Amino acid sequence: MTDLTRRHALGVGGALGLVAFTGLTTASALARRPPRTGAHLAGQAPLPPPYQVPLPIPRTLKPLATTGGVDRYEITQRETTAEILPGVRTPLWTYDGTFPGPTIEARRGRPVIVRHRNELPVPTVVHLHGGRTPASSDGYPTDLVLPRDWHEPARMNGMHMDGMSGMRDPRAVESRLTRDYTFPMDQRPTMLWYHDHRMDFTAPAIWRGLAGLHIIRDDAEDSLGLPAGPREIPLAITDRAFSADGTLRYPSLDPTLRTKPGVKEEYLAGVLGDVILVNGAPWPVHEVDAARHRLRVLNASNARHYELEAVTDDGRRLDLVQIGADQGLLTTPVTHRTIPIAPAERYDVVIDFKDVKPGTKVRIINRLGSGRTRDVMAFRVTRRTKDDTRIPRTLSNDLPTWRRGEATRVRDFSFRAGRMNGGHGWLIGGKPFDPSRTDVTVRLGDVELWRLVADVHHPVHLHLVGFRVLSRGGRAPRPQDAGLKDTISLRPGETAEIITRFDAYRGRYLFHCHNAEHEDMGMMANLEVH
Repeated sequence: MTDLTRRHALGVGGALGLVAFTGLTTASALARRPPRTGAHLAGQAPLPPPYQVPLPIPRTLKPLATTGGVDRYEITQRETTAEILPGVRTPLWTYDGTFPGPTIEARRGRPVIVRHRNELPVPTVVHLHGGRTPASSDGYPTDLVLPRDWHEPARMNGMHMDGMSGMRDPRAVESRLTRDYTFPMDQRPTMLWYHDHRMDFTAPAIWRGLAGLHIIRDDAEDSLGLPAGPREIPLAITDRAFSADGTLRYPSLDPTLRTKPGVKEEYLAGVLGDVILVNGAPWPVHEVDAARHRLRVLNASNARHYELEAVTDDGRRLDLVQIGADQGLLTTPVTHRTIPIAPAERYDVVIDFKDVKPGTKVRIINRLGSGRTRDVMAFRVTRRTKDDTRIPRTLSNDLPTWRRGEATRVRDFSFRAGRMNGGHGWLIGGKPFDPSRTDVTVRLGDVELWRLVADVHHPVHLHLVGFRVLSRGGRAPRPQDAGLKDTISLRPGETAEIITRFDAYRGRYLFHCHNAEHEDMGMMANLEVH
């Protein structure tokens, strides 16, 4: 398949929805009309040339207290303005006044408590994506933190489409102004991220800035000799669109995010911007020594897929050595030339600049992009230096080894477009999300094998647990599927098998598509662990 054909199949620029919404199933809709993306949101602001703005590194949040073996933090969710495009101020919703929000650095086995204070004009929910978290702190979409002066029915929220506004969740736990989230950190070291998870309005809240990083470390990983300090670089990749006055463009049906959820019909497949941001900066550049660097990569975009590669000024592609996945280190390194990364996925990779001549740029490009969305960022190699880091042959010995024969149950789930309450939506197993319904019940400690099938692109995320990918399309997983994951990118028409053990906590959790627009329009399901 040529690059052009592949980009058309994905939707130019990585659009996730090759569906013309006619009220029919996706398959029949595609049979009647040619595919269209319908998801690109063109900006109106003047854009800077690539590789001029320095790469920002999100600040690390300091704990307010460290007594009793627990680290305690406080984050205020508030509105602010920031200079994202040079010379222009952009209003944002933020965690503690920055986009991305501040990074929390945690130690394995040492609990973290984060008090979130909501000074935004609407309710919020915080989810630590990838966290092994008790249900009370997982960020269920109706467990809202209400603003101080909120007097509207908090659980109305429109519920995906007109006609569902009367739905209530009798199990919702609301608080006003603040809420303490407890994260035990009893899990493998890795990079997680936290973001808003309010029912029906996750997508526009993330788009406005509500996302940040949360890194877990332990002594075993620290002893490996991997690049660290300034040679360990977090990269949160997003796309956005800007109006001429610098405000973020987003096609909400209700821009106040108070009553009517959803987006204009042409964006039902997912919203794609025309500006690529890394750590909140447009097409940035970062100066590096000619040595190994560890890149902690997150796709924090609502809907855009990327296929990343590193290319020097003279056209040479550099290896991307994967050392970790969503849920921590691999057993052994895997070398790639390109890395496909769906919304919410993370890759932990090492890139070696030792053979790159000082003064040279190494561009990170998106092979699924076109025009300005093909550029992501660049590294400028500044000088040669001693490098005493290494990539061990064995990275970790604690990955789970669940096998098919251990599964106590096999389940099938379809992720498809469909009709929903007189409108169009995105469904799991033919049903839209309903917080009052239990979709799946599993027993604590059981191993289960899930078979997933998609109509178009769906990055499927399980809360609470990590999983291993067993197969794709009846064949072996891709090399990029290595390790323990919490999000799998299903391609159009693809089936996949995943296996996991529900061995953490009892309670109500979710699994859903992490195309945030799909999620808001019904593509979530309830998972009850007994």
